[in-house]
Amino acid sequence: MAWGPVGAVAVLLGVAVAAGSNSYGYHRDELYFRLLGEHPAWGYVDQPPLTPLLARLMTSVFGDHLWALRIPGSLAVVATAILTALLARELGGGRAAQLLAALGAAGAFPLVFGHVLLTATVDMVVLAAVLLFVVRALQGNPRWWLAAGLGVGIGLYNKQLVVLTLIAIGVSLLAVGPRRVLASRWLWAGVAVALVVGAPNVIYQITHDWPQLKMANAIREDKGADSRTLFVPFQLVMLGIFVVPIWVAGFVRLWRTRELRAIALAYPVICVLVLVTGGQPYYPLGLMLALFAAGCPSAVRWAAARSGRRVLLGAAVVLNLAVAALVALPLMPVSALAKTPIADINQGTSDQIGWPVYVQQITSVYTSLPSADHAHTVILTANYGEAGALDRYGVDLPAVYSGHNELWYRGRPADDATVVIAVGFGDSLSALFASCQVARDLDNGVDIPNEEQDNDIRVCRDPVDSWATLWPRLQHYS
Repeated sequence: MAWGPVGAVAVLLGVAVAAGSNSYGYHRDELYFRLLGEHPAWGYVDQPPLTPLLARLMTSVFGDHLWALRIPGSLAVVATAILTALLARELGGGRAAQLLAALGAAGAFPLVFGHVLLTATVDMVVLAAVLLFVVRALQGNPRWWLAAGLGVGIGLYNKQLVVLTLIAIGVSLLAVGPRRVLASRWLWAGVAVALVVGAPNVIYQITHDWPQLKMANAIREDKGADSRTLFVPFQLVMLGIFVVPIWVAGFVRLWRTRELRAIALAYPVICVLVLVTGGQPYYPLGLMLALFAAGCPSAVRWAAARSGRRVLLGAAVVLNLAVAALVALPLMPVSALAKTPIADINQGTSDQIGWPVYVQQITSVYTSLPSADHAHTVILTANYGEAGALDRYGVDLPAVYSGHNELWYRGRPADDATVVIAVGFGDSLSALFASCQVARDLDNGVDIPNEEQDNDIRVCRDPVDSWATLWPRLQHYS
């Protein structure tokens, strides 16, 4: 193992991601995880507990700071780089191939996921580790199925994406073999380990009527059409357009290797599964990194034949690094972002802009109300990002409620709440109140498009029915 160069790349990537961890602002999901982490649980209606618990751990240990919340992301980039290099080594890659594989963690989506704390941040590491163990097991050391099972069990506490990946591998083993693997006692022992380790999360899903399936259906209905439209472009830019030939070469190489052919086939299988289920286009990222690692030895051999090829490969890697860093990391000043396509290309960037300003604007609406209204006023938000921002930045505000995902279960307003500051609903609340008047629009001041920009803040008065009756009508998943 080329620990020197691989370690240097991993550390540099971690430092690059950490250096920008206090820039821009919270991602909307980070605000939500921070809010969920205030009430630790075995699970939530829209996700397992691991990522919110990480948010709670980081803020408890290091304080309620943005940079603290993002420490796991920096560590995830480091771990992903090392695990991808280890996989390249497992597939016969020497020093240069391992170095190239480590740079796969500097692709666009790995940097996006490593810069912020998302469920995909943890999934990236879990999938990289599980696929390394699976490859080792398929190459003749079946005891590694136990390690793969452990990784799957841990991954279940974050999201069920690891199961989707293993389904794709299982289908591929049935289709192209080696089928004898499916009869291995070590494989089934690994399945048992996964079930035992992940049992609390599975039990939570069973006892709560499988909320993850409800969420998956909600995501499919809300974003499925867009996800299918963008799926192919996403695959080309996931690691960067300049390194597409490397992971394509990895697919070819694995397909030609009998014991690993199922790993190659698993990639198109998971693509079909994602398209059918309306999942997110980044779900195949783990398998794509595995293909990239498999292609690195071939890319190095190809480049070694001629000096011109070495220059071409080096230029492709450098350009890929530059473009990925520019798109994924907070390198541009916020004031200049609107003049670039970055916020449109990377929603993760636009979702970090404007939260303190939005909270100030909501606060101004509250302070403008007659003082007699204050005791009967609540704030109702259309999504968890707004609720999380108000929790983080709001001062001397009334209670905040939301019907979005897990927040609906936190409870409804009291019956004496007759004045509602409604954020982000538009006209949809008009039928629920005697009156709803627009107070002002949300404006981040830098013309960055995101889910909040240009939404209105309304003051709604006198609910037409009790909150016990209205609250179920405000529940929604996305």
